[in-house]
Amino acid sequence: MAHPGLKDGPIYLDYNATTPVDPGVVDAMLPYLSTYFGNPSSAHAYAQVTRMAMATAREQVAQLLGCIPEEIVFTSCGSESNALAIRGAALANRFHGNHIITQVSEHPAVINVCKSLARLHGFRITYLPVDKYGRIDPVELEAAIDEQTTLISIMYANNETGTMQPIAELADIARRHRVLLHTDASQAVGKVPVDIQSLGVDFLTLTGHKLYAPKGIGALYVRRGLQIEPLLYGGGQESGVRAGTENVAFMVALGTAATQAREKLTSSKARLQQLRDRLQQQLEQRLPHATHLNGHPTDRLPNTLNISIDGVLGEAVLEATPGVASSTGSACHEGNTEPSAVLTAMGLSRERALGALRLTLGRWTTEKEVDAAAGQLAQSVQVLWSRRDS
Repeated sequence: MAHPGLKDGPIYLDYNATTPVDPGVVDAMLPYLSTYFGNPSSAHAYAQVTRMAMATAREQVAQLLGCIPEEIVFTSCGSESNALAIRGAALANRFHGNHIITQVSEHPAVINVCKSLARLHGFRITYLPVDKYGRIDPVELEAAIDEQTTLISIMYANNETGTMQPIAELADIARRHRVLLHTDASQAVGKVPVDIQSLGVDFLTLTGHKLYAPKGIGALYVRRGLQIEPLLYGGGQESGVRAGTENVAFMVALGTAATQAREKLTSSKARLQQLRDRLQQQLEQRLPHATHLNGHPTDRLPNTLNISIDGVLGEAVLEATPGVASSTGSACHEGNTEPSAVLTAMGLSRERALGALRLTLGRWTTEKEVDAAAGQLAQSVQVLWSRRDS
């Protein structure tokens, strides 16, 4: 059954930008907007219901990640989770050193926090390069670590190309050097298995609106025993790490979405990968020798296809294809005519980067939609080619 928000609209291929809220998630959260209103910090009966709902939601998120509930901190979004992890760990451990390592193709929610720490607190930031697939070299990471290094932040999967980093290997390097490691797993959680114990990370970010929950809720995994400096100071909520009266309804929504993701993960991963590969094959057949995959051919998210098409601008292709809703890169950069920083960091030419399309699939994408989208996009490209050559 189609999602109510997608009925009669264009084919939605922008799931990495945001996901429709699952109707089951809406049903779970509504009582905490309409009926159960108590402040969880109070001591009376009204608070008991919301306090129990929070505990259940925390346990649901922990089950998805394979950690204990006490290691989950609820936040307002992935950007806040990233800031809390990076700024919080850096300031709390400043007496150990002032050096942070990240990569050139990180999300702005990481890059800009690092820049602020350099500007306001004198931290040194090392930005590791990436190869043609968008991956960092573990050898280069280890070589960049020095006696002042306190934190490494490397995203699990890139939001534009879907390329996945070898996080477990990087975490092992960090652990051997007694350096903390944070990973922004906003795009990975719910699409591929993300197990804290296997990864060995110290901090992990996830975001509700990439997981069929509403915008305005996120979470941060913080390994038990670690100290971080809060972003918000106040009444001591979230074990003193994140102050503010809790958004119980949205916590319930994220918990429900986490349970759904855990239950659907195996079947969803296989289905999305099949549809993604079908979309790529269709475009290659309709536009022979003109399409180029951006990102790792195998180690990438099962729902993500980033391709460049010769002789056109990605922005122009989408403008000419109103029946398909997608993007040319990160949604955070929409409206920017400069080529994607992620793609240029991978060594792509300006022309190829500007010709890129990011086509991302999700829970309500169908085979019929994939075939229709491929046909419409290919037709738009051919029209643009004919205009160029006339």
